[in-house]
Amino acid sequence: MKFGIDHKTGRLNVGKWSLAMPRSRVGRIATGSALIVGGTLGFLPILGFWMIPLGLVVLSHDLPAVRRRRRRLAVWWAYRQNRRSNRKEGQQ
Repeated sequence: MKFGIDHKTGRLNVGKWSLAMPRSRVGRIATGSALIVGGTLGFLPILGFWMIPLGLVVLSHDLPAVRRRRRRLAVWWAYRQNRRSNRKEGQQ
């Protein structure tokens, strides 16, 4: 499963789904910000808290501070999954 913006196609990949993203930097920042703001209103119908991480993924394409945090999270998650799989192998 892939997560993030594919630089070749300019599409946002979220698992098995793929969405077209604006080509302009301002458009991507506006889209990411709108997703985060909409996510804070997750208690309303249609909007949801799922919009916050999606907005952060969109912003991580253009903002280095968000990109670093996303990368740290991805490295931590891979380390955690690797440790968990090693632990399961040791039990069998």
